[in-house]
Amino acid sequence: GNGEGGGRLEGRLVGALDTVLDSNARVAPFRILLQVPGSQVYSPIACGATLEEINQHWDWLEQNLLHTLSVFDNKEDIASFVKGKVKALIAEETSSKLAEQEEEPEKFREALVKFEARFNFPEAEKLVTYYSCCCWKGRVPRQGWLYLSINHLCFYSFFLGKELKLVVPWVDIQKLERTSNVFLTDTIRVTTQNKERDFSMFLNLDEVFKIMEQLADVTLRRLLDNEVFDLDPDLQEPSQITKRDLEARAQKEFFRAFFRLPRKENLHAIVDCSLWTPFSRCHTVGRMFTSDSYICFASKEDGCCNVVLPLREVVSIEKMEDTSLLPNPIIVSIRSKMAFQFIELKDRDKLVESLLVRLKQVHANQPVRCDTSRNEDMVSCVFHSTSMCNDHKFGDLEMVSSQHSEESEKEKSPLLNPEALITIFQQSSPQSPDSRMSREQIKISLWNDHFVEYGRTVCMFRTEKIRKLVAMGIPEALRGKLWLLFSDAVTDLASHPGYYGNLVEESMGKPCPVTEEIERDLHRSLPEHPAFQNETGIAALRRVLTAYAHRNPKIGYCQSMNILTSALLLYAKEEEAFWLLVAVCERMLPDYFNHRVIGAQVDQSVFEELIKEHLPELAEHINDLSALASISLSWFLTLFLSIMPLESAVNVVDCFFYDGIKAIFRLGLAVLEANAGDLCSSKDDGQALMILSRFLDHIKNEESPGPSAGSHHAFFSDDQEPCPVTDIADLIRDSYEKFGDHSVEQIEHLRCKHRIRVLQGHEDTTKQNVLRVVIPEVSILPEDLEELYDLFKREHMLSCYWEQPSPVVQRHDPNRPYVEQYRIDSQQFTNLFKLVSPWTCGTHTETLAERTFRLLDDNMDHLIEFKGFVSCLDIMYNGEMNEKIKLLYRLHTPPALTENDRDSQSPLKSPLLSTSRPLVFGTSNGDAADYQKQLKQMIKDLAKEKDKTEKELPKMSQREFIQFCKTLYSMFHEDPEENHLYQAIATVTTLLLQIGEVGQRSSSSGSCSQEPGEDLQDPAPSPDQDSVFANTGSVPQGSPASPEEAAAGDWTVSLEHILASLLTEQSLVNFFEKPLEIKSKLENAKINQYSLKTFEMSRHSQAELKLSNL
Repeated sequence: GNGEGGGRLEGRLVGALDTVLDSNARVAPFRILLQVPGSQVYSPIACGATLEEINQHWDWLEQNLLHTLSVFDNKEDIASFVKGKVKALIAEETSSKLAEQEEEPEKFREALVKFEARFNFPEAEKLVTYYSCCCWKGRVPRQGWLYLSINHLCFYSFFLGKELKLVVPWVDIQKLERTSNVFLTDTIRVTTQNKERDFSMFLNLDEVFKIMEQLADVTLRRLLDNEVFDLDPDLQEPSQITKRDLEARAQKEFFRAFFRLPRKENLHAIVDCSLWTPFSRCHTVGRMFTSDSYICFASKEDGCCNVVLPLREVVSIEKMEDTSLLPNPIIVSIRSKMAFQFIELKDRDKLVESLLVRLKQVHANQPVRCDTSRNEDMVSCVFHSTSMCNDHKFGDLEMVSSQHSEESEKEKSPLLNPEALITIFQQSSPQSPDSRMSREQIKISLWNDHFVEYGRTVCMFRTEKIRKLVAMGIPEALRGKLWLLFSDAVTDLASHPGYYGNLVEESMGKPCPVTEEIERDLHRSLPEHPAFQNETGIAALRRVLTAYAHRNPKIGYCQSMNILTSALLLYAKEEEAFWLLVAVCERMLPDYFNHRVIGAQVDQSVFEELIKEHLPELAEHINDLSALASISLSWFLTLFLSIMPLESAVNVVDCFFYDGIKAIFRLGLAVLEANAGDLCSSKDDGQALMILSRFLDHIKNEESPGPSAGSHHAFFSDDQEPCPVTDIADLIRDSYEKFGDHSVEQIEHLRCKHRIRVLQGHEDTTKQNVLRVVIPEVSILPEDLEELYDLFKREHMLSCYWEQPSPVVQRHDPNRPYVEQYRIDSQQFTNLFKLVSPWTCGTHTETLAERTFRLLDDNMDHLIEFKGFVSCLDIMYNGEMNEKIKLLYRLHTPPALTENDRDSQSPLKSPLLSTSRPLVFGTSNGDAADYQKQLKQMIKDLAKEKDKTEKELPKMSQREFIQFCKTLYSMFHEDPEENHLYQAIATVTTLLLQIGEVGQRSSSSGSCSQEPGEDLQDPAPSPDQDSVFANTGSVPQGSPASPEEAAAGDWTVSLEHILASLLTEQSLVNFFEKPLEIKSKLENAKINQYSLKTFEMSRHSQAELKLSNL
């Protein structure tokens, strides 16, 4: 990009570039030429019809291109780079302007073919968009193409004979930011765990960055933030994402954040228009936003005028006559006899038609009963509330459910508090109550004047004037009602008559996971206020919190909700307080009150950045701003209610309900600025906490009609000098004047940026905790374990990218214990086994991996954790020979080896496994050893060993033994000592087959005592035991002629038999005891993990295709 107005300039530049390459075009009067010094050839780079135009082209080239040329060593490279860049810009301009796949399918299809060929992803990896750019490798820019797909950021370059491919999963990105390097003023920096990569020279950098930010945000939320995933249907269908969808999603997120509407509210249209504003007697330019249940308006000038019109309040939408003064006007009439005139609407007919359809749906779903008994002039449904100041009628301030429904609600739920608690527990001020009340009267008068001019329902005009009134502090008589209007909780209340009463009846007395926690916190909620020293207030608080926990079990109850709800109950009726809590938890502070308080952590991270921007000296002094963020976390979670006197903190809550989270950011910065000098001289975090706590504790509200609350903090010593008192109105005014320049759009952008950092921080914490558990239990080096963890997690992620999750595989659930957050199924384990296991057995590897998985799957849930995976690998790489043989042994007995094992039924008829084969241990001159004595001694020694083992392994049947031997043969394939190993294993196998027969005969003749719990079949006829060794050249009498017949009898060998036999062959001992290096396996695994997954998926898709053709 090249600054403001860049889109138009880039278009002209590329148009000029197109002309440069068009041989039929006439020569432009002004041109920019490229010449290599010493060469007679001039290459045209840009051209223009006017001097001004060519100067603009030159400025762009100077800003984006010329800085980079110094990094090249020779002139030819410079010329090649510049020409390549110019051609790429032309190609991009012609191929992608808005949404390539919809508007220019041929160009997009061509890019898609290149993307698939260059990166070899499965078909499920959907390309979203692509851009021409440069990727910096050190100090050298590589011109190429950036491909953005649903799961990956990819870059391809073929420049000066060198090919460069980069594949960065979005889920690995830890930071995405706009920055500058030595050569360019504007680049996009992508930071992963180990690398930073800079991309620059985009035709429209703003657009690219927004798309990248959206893709990173969507993917991280989908894969790492389980709680948000369930609430956002857009995240659940990644294969449907297009560039246009991402732009629409960004608009929808902004719309919901700006007007603080429910997450389920879908944006339908954004239309430029003007709204008649009677208070200024003119039309105000802005934009209309229409959604499922709302018509909203925001002026172009931030804060000038905003309007929220719930369709539930709308009576009619009509087109007016089109005139030169009022082009394309419509009138929206609401119940309180107000009308809103919008003009200059494009596609007016279509807009009105769609609005009328939705208006009809809303009224059909939410019928409104109107009550005009209180005020014949009003046709709105009204609240009948008893104002604290009886001189000021406030009955028609807002619309909600009718008197009839209220009365029936009281009949159904007689326990609910009919009034705000502050009207019941009114505290009298000992200091000049008359003057304080007179100030309250003046405020009420100002508000009543405002209502007359700007409207008194939820549909009021919201302007800078109302912000100033809110900053002064809302009168206590109006506070609860205005909180309902500003948060639009009034619409929820009106739309759900009887909902809260029913919820209370259902929830009270029923067990709930958070009941105990709620009970524990009830008496910690504003304990200084008499309302919560009384069972009336405590019971109301219990009902609201328990009802909300039943309404939203995903949140349930989170600490700090009790303090917030206590304040709401003071100023609003019980049912109103419930809906205010819903508005705060589900709309105004999204993701704050869940298991990991992700939303609050994101805002702390945003707050840190705002401190660096606005208070650089303080940020420089405090090296670790996260310490300040840990102090300020309670400011955000409780809206200052827990750390500021109540009469002052409610003024902060007033600002929050009108301005949203911006008010808390502003006030937090104002608090830090007021204490910046003391904080800069503080020695540690404890002293900083003391300074801020003292300051906040001495913030007073001189205009509060109630008494001042006592100090929150009892840890200040008497000998400390008194802290100066600060008035809350002054602090709020300072916060608006000094820090009020951040728009909702900027805050949402910062949230998006820092959400990546916070989610990745949680991932790092999970990783470190898992490694801390695993490291003491294995011999694999910590750095190799870290690589293994990354491979394990990536294998889980690859299946999330491209496969429909099997019923067994659960999504990543951050609420689970750390070691259980990532688990893999059998197929994923098999892929990893092929990549990192040292026991590669050719085609037999997959079978061995499946058996290993069954062995590790202790709880039979068909999933294994990282700890089990690593413990198995540790034995393979670092175990002693007996541990490795024991693992192999267990892999060939149940549960690892099953009756249905795909390889276990194949008979093995190799002559190498014949019991008639003579046993030769390398004796010379044909002198055969006395094998009978050797075997008897071996069995005695093993019997002694058996007593020492903690848990005896089951004996291996001949069928299992055959599979064991097959695995050993497969493991030796392609080993340098392959021939020696085959010979050795043939010798050992024959010995073990004969040992099994000896044991079979011994047990049948009763010469060996039966082991406890050993289940013997009917013994076979028992020949003379010595005859096994009598003639080594013939089949012993009564022995089976083949392994298949032996399997029918009770032929068994034990682990001890196998281990002792293997120890007789030095080549086998060497094989199992040779040191193994895992690092080379890990390096290859990182390179091949993607290709193995792609191959596996293509193989499965081919198999499915064959089945479908049958």
